[in-house]
Amino acid sequence: MFDIIQEIIGELKRNKLRTIATGFAVTSGLFLLIVLQGAGNGLIHSFTANMGDFAFDAIRIYGGMTTKPFQGIKEGRAINLDDRDVNMSKRSFPNQVSDVMPTLQQSGLNVSFGDNYISASLYGVYSDFQGLEAIKILQGRFINNIDIDQTRKVIVIDNSSADDLFKNHENPIGQNLKVGNISYKVVGVFKANEMQNQNDFYIPYSTLGIIYNRGRYIDELAMKIKNIPTDSAMNLFMDDYIRASSYIHTFDPTDKRALWIRNQAGDNIQMNKAMDILKNAFFILGLLTLVSGIVGVSNIMLISVKERTREFGIRRAIGARPWSIIRMVILESVIITSIFGYIGMLLGIFFCEWMDKAVGGQTMDLGVFQTKYFIDPTVDLSICIQATIVIIIAGALAGFFPARKAVKVKPVEALNG
Repeated sequence: MFDIIQEIIGELKRNKLRTIATGFAVTSGLFLLIVLQGAGNGLIHSFTANMGDFAFDAIRIYGGMTTKPFQGIKEGRAINLDDRDVNMSKRSFPNQVSDVMPTLQQSGLNVSFGDNYISASLYGVYSDFQGLEAIKILQGRFINNIDIDQTRKVIVIDNSSADDLFKNHENPIGQNLKVGNISYKVVGVFKANEMQNQNDFYIPYSTLGIIYNRGRYIDELAMKIKNIPTDSAMNLFMDDYIRASSYIHTFDPTDKRALWIRNQAGDNIQMNKAMDILKNAFFILGLLTLVSGIVGVSNIMLISVKERTREFGIRRAIGARPWSIIRMVILESVIITSIFGYIGMLLGIFFCEWMDKAVGGQTMDLGVFQTKYFIDPTVDLSICIQATIVIIIAGALAGFFPARKAVKVKPVEALNG
């Protein structure tokens, strides 16, 4: 085996141009495959990170305005949600709705601490609301069930507002904020979401309802849904829900404007489709690139074997077995694809790391919020190794088939060729 390898190395040195051409096809194929996969992953990761604070299994319902007359009632009537919607959502859709969370809102309030003040909105929420919005608590805690049961005057604020109100670096937890003329104790500080409005504070649902005399009415109804995997199932559920709501509020069940619906769960289905298309597109592009490298290797090996037909005839004439010739060609192909495949893999990984350091995690300022447009453009090492193994196997086959055909030629014919 050692002699064979030495002979192969000598053959490669004698045919440097052919060796370089074969190596370039292998290296470029793997390099482009890894770079394309890395770039695709960077876009996908950025999209996922920018949407990370949204609940993808949620549907939010708001009261709308009727656009069709119904049962003698003219169009243009405002629909106000109330506690009947909460009960209906739980009772009528047990297989599609896992949780129902009403929310109250009070906007345009002055919030002050000492001489510092800001304008803010209060949201009356239940404890489960934290999971719905993926609220990240930095200090203290979120609203809990005891706060709601005891109608406590406690508040959870965002860290950006905390910096504005507590400019002397006081610990916000345990401090009392004045919201209008009412004092609230700060029990938690959460991470501000750059993609949403700031100065949105949370207090217990029961507290806001009593202080601002909201009665049975609610501003928003959030539902966590389940068992709705497709667009058709989602559309059927929404039609059924609007029909059930029309019985409560007496509007035309075909009036799509009577309720304003923010369907994050439906958007998630569409987003997953788009992500799958993007992944498949980059995979196909990478696969085509790899195939082009394999085709290049095959063509070069075919030419190489054809040029060496006379050499193979001489080897056969002096007693060399056909398998020894085939084995030599296969080993030659494997050595070339292994060395240059490894080089292509390393170059692709290094380029992805360079992309990550150069542009990874950078933000784009869109005025209202900032968004990251390229995050972690890297490829899993197992994919790189698998692609390298594939091209090595392809290189071995590219050497095997033309070599097998060449050794079938009779030695006399090969010598005359």
